[in-house]
Amino acid sequence: MAPIDSDDNRTAGEGEDLRSGRRRAARYVVPVAVTGVAAATIGLVPAIADSGDPDLPKVTAEQLIEKIAKSDVEQLSGTVKITTDLGLPDLGGLESGLMSGISGAPGATGDGDGSAADPSAKLTELVSGTHTLRVAADGPDRQKLSLLENAAEYSLIHDGKDVWGYDSKSNEVYHSTTSESAGQPEKEAPATPKDFADQALKAVDDTTSVTVDGTAQVAGRDAYRLVIKPKQEGSTVGAVSIAVDAKTGMPLKFTLTPKSGGAAVVDAGFTQVSFAKPDASTFDFTPPKGAKVTEGDEMTGAPEHEREAARGDVAEELDGLEVIGEGWNSIATFDTGGQGLPTASAGGDLGGFLGSFGDQVKGDFGSGTVFKTRLVNALITDDGRVYAGAVTKDALVKAAEAAR
Repeated sequence: MAPIDSDDNRTAGEGEDLRSGRRRAARYVVPVAVTGVAAATIGLVPAIADSGDPDLPKVTAEQLIEKIAKSDVEQLSGTVKITTDLGLPDLGGLESGLMSGISGAPGATGDGDGSAADPSAKLTELVSGTHTLRVAADGPDRQKLSLLENAAEYSLIHDGKDVWGYDSKSNEVYHSTTSESAGQPEKEAPATPKDFADQALKAVDDTTSVTVDGTAQVAGRDAYRLVIKPKQEGSTVGAVSIAVDAKTGMPLKFTLTPKSGGAAVVDAGFTQVSFAKPDASTFDFTPPKGAKVTEGDEMTGAPEHEREAARGDVAEELDGLEVIGEGWNSIATFDTGGQGLPTASAGGDLGGFLGSFGDQVKGDFGSGTVFKTRLVNALITDDGRVYAGAVTKDALVKAAEAAR
């Protein structure tokens, strides 16, 4: 990694590893769904609240990034607060259901199949609003995440090869097992400041300014502030701020603010944290009496071979994915095969409904609709081409023009 100096504002563009990191980061802008991309691929958190700036030894940005990379915290417990504000239109509470459907989770289509406790659908609720999570970990084989709701709680427990999801509201249980090579189970959305920080740091390259901006106290612990900013015009990202625990190197808080200003797009940070070993009983789970238990490999609906074929079709379609531009101005584009938004002439009440949430644009590429959030925007042309990224509407239109 090339030196990153917080005093002379040099950036991390000289290292080959950072350039490869940029290419890896480009995969995160696959525009299957605008909000899904924003929720699942971009580190997000609130402005760091100060309770006095601790006096800590000075470090460079490079040293702080290395400290994060070397952090080996495996045991912890605490409370995380996440607030997400992508600026999505008010759909009367349908946002989470829409995201569940996009995720392709079993039962997400509302046909009664699957389980309300399936984590691939449940964790999409983090895409909007304010949520409180309780988290605990004891090495790579034991983790627990609990999403606290009004008079209800959803828990995701990984204990050895077993993965349990429990939704107290519906009294439903989801159970699956990890394979020998799978390691810890994947989450459908980042849930801790470290999840977010890991993703954001993959975007660090020669289009990025990285500095150390003082210190802070988070959850009663001394921390350094690492600030990441795009150097390019056209990005919708204003800055990413990561509070890094001075002792362990673990990210405690992560803030992404949009270039348009205002509140953070998403706030996620510890309000309480302990690095002591959690009690073993934390990860114990037995399905409550009377609970409906769904096994992950026994989902009803389409037979497994059909679902495998569908996943293969999606993967084949995404083989045509291209990433144009570089750094923070990267735009993912792919062809849906001529399937743009439904039109009124095609029985498109749906098209009119969806179109009402976007901006109509025209150019040499033809015409299309730009759907905007406070962070990720997407242009869907009438002939079915999609352009999406954390860039402005003008940048998307220019990309579509250049592609013709």
